[in-house]
Amino acid sequence: MRGARILGTGRALPPRVVTNADLTKLMDTTDEWIVQRTGIRERRYVDEGTGSAALGTAAARAAIDAAGLSPADIEFIVFATLTPDYFFPGSGVFVQEQLGIPTVGALDVRTQCTGFLYGLSVAEAYVKGGFHDHVLVIGSEVHSTGLDFSTAGRDVTVIFGDGAGAAVVGPAEHGDGILSSHLHSEGKYARELMLEAPASVENPRISHEMLDAGRHYPKMNGRYVFTHAVRRFPEVIREALAANGRSIGDLSIVIPHQANLRITQAVAGALGVPVEKVFSNIEKYGNTTAASIPIALDECVGQGKIRKGDLVCLAAFGSGFTWASTLIRW
Repeated sequence: MRGARILGTGRALPPRVVTNADLTKLMDTTDEWIVQRTGIRERRYVDEGTGSAALGTAAARAAIDAAGLSPADIEFIVFATLTPDYFFPGSGVFVQEQLGIPTVGALDVRTQCTGFLYGLSVAEAYVKGGFHDHVLVIGSEVHSTGLDFSTAGRDVTVIFGDGAGAAVVGPAEHGDGILSSHLHSEGKYARELMLEAPASVENPRISHEMLDAGRHYPKMNGRYVFTHAVRRFPEVIREALAANGRSIGDLSIVIPHQANLRITQAVAGALGVPVEKVFSNIEKYGNTTAASIPIALDECVGQGKIRKGDLVCLAAFGSGFTWASTLIRW
């Protein structure tokens, strides 16, 4: 079986920067309170009318260019998001339209913060199996249009930002590129981090009562998420290493989902590696859920933090609960 590798990466971030000071004008919070709890100092918000598909398309174009390809070379699209432009159809078809690629398959993935890694595993399987030569994987989010900017919503609202990242996956020599992917879920914890409305289990799916109760805003049990994240992140990273006969010392860099700086620091401690070896950019962008890993990956590539032959581990934990890792020989 042939291998699969990442041929190019790209990212797209809205130009509008929203600082912690900006949020203090909307809710009862402070820069110190936000930084101490999350490590976030600023995040990006889209302009009105921009959705996750448009952001994803911009990131996709950058990734396709970096791979030395054209949109016509893309044979399949995987779009990961928890903030699609519309309830249906999925946003992947809008990317296909905007890129001008005729009638290729477009698959949307809904596993929240782990969405990009779930999508990457799909691309890996398609390429390794010989079904496609060039698969585009996108993680894109627009959170800013669905947050509660009152003091009641501050615990969640201060965390999230908008952005998109993408990667093109193509063939590799066996033993190089994506070595393995490891995916997990535990649905009994789904209600600890979720958006309740609109919901097809409700009739009607949305009502004035739901809106008055704020059920259309995301809700999070922060302590629960933190406790599980700091356990699952190291666990799934070690799982990937063990599956490939590698150890922590072999890793060149870990690129985790950018959930919270305290989580990233705890993961570094649990792995016994310097915190500098676990990449973080959450200070600038906040938590962009499915977009955070491809954005961070593209930054690492651009900054020369990843070189040919490096052993790179991508890892994520999020709503569902879901968690995942991907081990790559760059």
